[in-house]
Amino acid sequence: MNATRRQLLLGLALLPAASLLPRALTAAGPESGPDVQPETLETVPLVIHGEQGPQRLEVEVARTIPQRSRGLMERDQLAERAGMLFLYDRPQSSRNGFWMYRTRIPLDIAFIDEAGRIAEIHRMEPCTASRPGECPVTRPAVPYRAALEVNAGAFEAMGVVAGDCVSWPGGGGLCAGAPAE
Repeated sequence: MNATRRQLLLGLALLPAASLLPRALTAAGPESGPDVQPETLETVPLVIHGEQGPQRLEVEVARTIPQRSRGLMERDQLAERAGMLFLYDRPQSSRNGFWMYRTRIPLDIAFIDEAGRIAEIHRMEPCTASRPGECPVTRPAVPYRAALEVNAGAFEAMGVVAGDCVSWPGGGGLCAGAPAE
């Protein structure tokens, strides 16, 4: 077997394993270094419906693999009432998680289920490791359809808790009993 065919077969054999890697591994290449400017993402209004009343945010939407892989890397700040919404075409396994490689600001992450309800909220601290594989991975205990990252402490300050419903244009917010706007 020649070297080219061997490399092709090895690549095909490893392809399923790549889907299990955290989001930032694919963004660790030269095309996403500190000198590369992030692409401009769509920004949409998002509302979290909870006991404290509706909480409004303006969020960037990461829909593609490269957008989700880059996430909030290399940012020095995130505006108050801002965040990033990671959207997926199908439910994600609880084995798929998020990490903070090359992310400079502490964040909270809410994992959002198929119905648009927050299943879990976790705190994530920046990872200062020089290699992505050395960063801890934050995984939910349940499958999720979307994830929302905001500044650390923002969910608590807004009174947002697991069970609250999240809505945004084009999807989400299908929760039964969510307060009407």
